[in-house]
Order: sequence, then structure tokens, then C-alpha cells
Amino acid sequence: MSALSIRPATKTDLPLIATLVRELAEYERLAHQAVATEDDFDRALFSPSPRAYALIVEQDAQPAGFAVYFYNFSTFLGRPGIYVEDVFIRPQFRRIGFGQAIFKYLAKKAVAEGCGRMEWWVLDWNEPAIRFYGELGAMPMDEWTVQRLTGDSLMKFAES
Repeated sequence: MSALSIRPATKTDLPLIATLVRELAEYERLAHQAVATEDDFDRALFSPSPRAYALIVEQDAQPAGFAVYFYNFSTFLGRPGIYVEDVFIRPQFRRIGFGQAIFKYLAKKAVAEGCGRMEWWVLDWNEPAIRFYGELGAMPMDEWTVQRLTGDSLMKFAES
């Protein structure tokens, strides 16, 4: 049995994080949207007030994938939660438990820190991921519609 490890990312992982994000974007058919740079990740993950956190998953010291998460807050629960922004496991490491290990790691973190929930999005065409999340016990939130302001719309609204 090979050794699986999950560890918090460090600054030395910035090139790896940027590479894994590009691999994820290609898998999700969204490569045209992946414009973040190593400097962007450095500011977001390693500033004095980080806005997000990253985990690196390795098998026998080889990078197998990553996760990025941040904290949100539920006014109804009066507690923080963990929002899982991205989880990506490289194809050669899939279906051997790495995804489940990441979600278990984050679930244990959420419970230990008194979080009220853990949430994430999944693309509606990604049937393997939807099945996987169902096996974890996750419930789809079909009654909610995601809203987004970005790019020019965000700028125009902010300036109005």
C-alpha cells in the first residue's frame, strides 16, 4: 500500500497549485476562465490575512491533487462553515480514495472548529462527481439558484 498524505500548501507549492488549477480548468472545460497567476495565489493563500487555504494531496511524495477552501458564515446557524471551492485529483490517482480522503479531512476540520456545515458546487454535467458526492451523504440544494456578478458587470455595478 502506498502512502497517501494530505498537507496544508506552502509558498513553495505555488507553481504546483497553478498547474493543478489549469489541469482542473481543462477537465471542467473552463480553461478560458483560468487566468489566476502564482502571484494571485500567493496573495490569496499566504498573505497575513489569507482569503483561502489550500491542501496538497500526495502519494509517495508525488502530487496527486489539491483542494482549496475558505470559511463562510451561516446567519441561520450562527456558525461558520467551510466552503470547498475546488477539489481536483489527477486522473491516474482517481478511484482509489483520494477524493474521499480530502472531504473527510475537511469534514473533520469543520467539526473540530465548530462549523455548522460544509458546502460546494458541482457542474451539472459532472455525473461521476455527483454520484461520488451522493455516496458521501451530500444533499443537492436544488431549490437555490447561484447568482454572480463578475467582470464588467461587477465593475459597472460597483461604480454606479
